[in-house]
Amino acid sequence: MNVAAPAKKPNVSSIEDVQGHADTRQLPINKVGIKDIFHPVKVKDRARGEQHTVANFNMYVNLPHNFKGTHMSRFVEILHCEREISVDSFGKMLKDMTELLDATAGHIEMTFPYFVMKKAPVTGVESLMNYQATIFGEARHGKTDVWLKVVVPTTSLCPCSKKISDYGAHNQRSHITLTAKLNEHMWLEELIEIAESEASCEVYGILKRPDEKYVTERAYDNPKFVEDTVRDVAVALNKDKRVRAYVVESENFESIHNHSAYAMIEHDKEAAN
Repeated sequence: MNVAAPAKKPNVSSIEDVQGHADTRQLPINKVGIKDIFHPVKVKDRARGEQHTVANFNMYVNLPHNFKGTHMSRFVEILHCEREISVDSFGKMLKDMTELLDATAGHIEMTFPYFVMKKAPVTGVESLMNYQATIFGEARHGKTDVWLKVVVPTTSLCPCSKKISDYGAHNQRSHITLTAKLNEHMWLEELIEIAESEASCEVYGILKRPDEKYVTERAYDNPKFVEDTVRDVAVALNKDKRVRAYVVESENFESIHNHSAYAMIEHDKEAAN
């Protein structure tokens, strides 16, 4: 009985690098890379030191006009080298990716669920709240910018509805989104707290009846339009020297309309000086 000899492994150096071929169309590409890849990570946590979560990554570099393609597998290799990621280490990963792929510009977005243990306002019962957090940044010609973003669910109550109604006022869940470029370290929890403190009321995972009474009355006593919310959050961010630039957004998912209400303020403190 004849047994076939095992196939020889190819010599990697002898395999043609098609991506490295020249391209004659004279068209540079702004972003090329991989999108929507999930990877386990560890991120810094103020209460517990760190938390394990799963992040969704988009990773791109620019491509000069004279190259046919980039090396997609290198993006995944970079992810497999990273297990603990913070705003500080994210900047290094971004720089390393850009250099490894011989690019002059690179861009990474990392979006992940972030969990915070919260106590109900009256009974103190604990429950986990999840927030959508994103770290994203760009390295270009040796300069690296990293931004921190978090979407914070809150409650909003309409000042107009309260004013014109004999009793009650319409309220709804809202999203306050903070995007910040920092001068120094700032916990995600701190950005979350800024947003929640400027809402009509914050939301919780578990509420008992005394807590429900509190949040209902708290929102009623603290009505805000989306315009009020973004301005109040912007005032708080303007006072914080750790924040270099920011975008604050508020979206109310209206309970009596078939549309959302939205407002946004964008400010760069360096450019303003």
